Amino acid sequence: MFLVCQKGHSSGPLPTFLTGYGGFGASITPQFAAYSTFLMEHGFLFAVANLRGGSEFGEQWHIAGRRLNRQSAIDDFIAAAEWLLANRRTIPGKLAIGGGSNAGLLVGAALTQRPDLFRAAICLGPMLDMLRYHKFDLAGMWVEEYGSAENAKDFHCLKAYSPYHHIQNGIAFPAVMLISGDADTRCNPMHARKMAARLQAATSSPYPILLDYRPKWGHMPVQPLTMRIEALTDRLAFVCHELGVTV
Repeated sequence: MFLVCQKGHSSGPLPTFLTGYGGFGASITPQFAAYSTFLMEHGFLFAVANLRGGSEFGEQWHIAGRRLNRQSAIDDFIAAAEWLLANRRTIPGKLAIGGGSNAGLLVGAALTQRPDLFRAAICLGPMLDMLRYHKFDLAGMWVEEYGSAENAKDFHCLKAYSPYHHIQNGIAFPAVMLISGDADTRCNPMHARKMAARLQAATSSPYPILLDYRPKWGHMPVQPLTMRIEALTDRLAFVCHELGVTV
């Protein structure tokens, strides 16, 4: 796990943003990003977990988190959050998570399996109904990575972690911002819409469940710069507000 914060701030517990990917053999390496820089400038610890399902440790690392092994990537992400808390890098109520696409699935699974760990979550362009994902748009291309509910072995695995199917009534879920739009043909926007409605109906916490939804948003950030700045501002404001960080 990569941990980055302002120089001289590493000793005490900090508000923390944790992310990861854990899929398709993608290696997540350190790089500049405006949102992480902004958070660190405002006192955050930024954490990037290297999860099974990626290829940071070779092809076997990918295989260890794909298809029937998908829960392993989620377990790694949850373990990273537990480590941050156990080692006082952060404290309860000051840990946010976020990610998009496959990482949106990761965030959805983590917040439904361990809602007690997190105070806020950003779920961007996600897949969340894993029993029906393959029926929409281009998502049938991801069957080799996730499996298909039409296969008996895959069905039981998918149902066990599918975020939408993991929601139970009366659970105190963290604050969640789900983000999607009509132009997303990779992760159909139905995922974010139905997840927002289900979480709003089920949660017992006072924290908001928000859907940031716009007709022209697609899977890739190809919007005009001003629109991208506005969207990023909304997400940063959401995280800082929910974690009690003044900007």
